[in-house]
Amino acid sequence: MVKRSSKARVQRKELYNAPNHTKSKRVAAHLSSELREKYGVRTARVCRGDTVVVIRGNEDIKGTEGKVMDIFTDDGRVVIDGITINQADGTAVARPVHASNIVITKLDLTDEWRSATITKRTEAKQ
Repeated sequence: MVKRSSKARVQRKELYNAPNHTKSKRVAAHLSSELREKYGVRTARVCRGDTVVVIRGNEDIKGTEGKVMDIFTDDGRVVIDGITINQADGTAVARPVHASNIVITKLDLTDEWRSATITKRTEAKQ
């Protein structure tokens, strides 16, 4: 049994000092209903090249679909192509979106390890 603290500062410290394999799990998102039926799993880790749609957030980014360009495992956010925010000087920079606010609509299965992992999870569910 792991004892968790109720203090917010201790919880934040655990998030920041977590090992990489647990930080990686925080960058997971739900699959679309079509992918969920096809693979039989509910979530998957977001990877570069996946096509995602933003389902929650500000009205200017909600409903936007694009490819994942970069992933920040430290804070659980992803950069999506086409979602930018203007700085004070007018230059547009990429706006990170939290992984819990997106849905994966198309998986990039060019990585053999990832496709093997998803098929292994699919077989384990059946």
